[in-house]
Amino acid sequence: MRTIKSILLTVIFITLSLQTNAQRNYTVARSNFEVAGTSNVHDWVMKSTEGIGTANLTVIDSKLADINNLTITLLAESIKSSKTSMDDVAYETLDTKTHKNIKYVLKSATKLNETTWNITGTYTIAGTSRDYKTLVNVTANNGNFILKGSNQITFSDFGMSPPTAALGVVRAGKDLTLIFNITLNDYAKNDNVLVIK
Repeated sequence: MRTIKSILLTVIFITLSLQTNAQRNYTVARSNFEVAGTSNVHDWVMKSTEGIGTANLTVIDSKLADINNLTITLLAESIKSSKTSMDDVAYETLDTKTHKNIKYVLKSATKLNETTWNITGTYTIAGTSRDYKTLVNVTANNGNFILKGSNQITFSDFGMSPPTAALGVVRAGKDLTLIFNITLNDYAKNDNVLVIK
């Protein structure tokens, strides 16, 4: 009887250990963010590579089985165009003096197939939070995971008015496209990581 109990306890312990080991902490190793918009004069793009954050993923046989949590923080004034004057107008619109960061926090994730996920999360921009669903492409690369996706938003979604410049001659359109490409690196394999709390 004791032998059977010992075997059962061993099996339970191994099962629990495998489930625990399947969950791993990751950190953002590389990031590319773009904000693309229009105006009555020309289209425009602002970019940043300074996103930081963490994630907890369930990985089984080197494949992503679940996205348990994901938090990304981006310094608002790290987003830049090719023109300083445009950046200044953008930062005024974002009220970066009061709201230093743009943040994303995952709420739920559903796997559609091996490379496609439907995730829901909260964007906080200019102090206003809004939930969005995002179709994300996920690829594995040497133990890392690369997440690519985009969202269509408007200035008014976050309580902002489309900015103007040149005494109102140049007017931004109301629609924006947020594009992201982030690489998540296994925390245990990374000696130089920054944990966001």
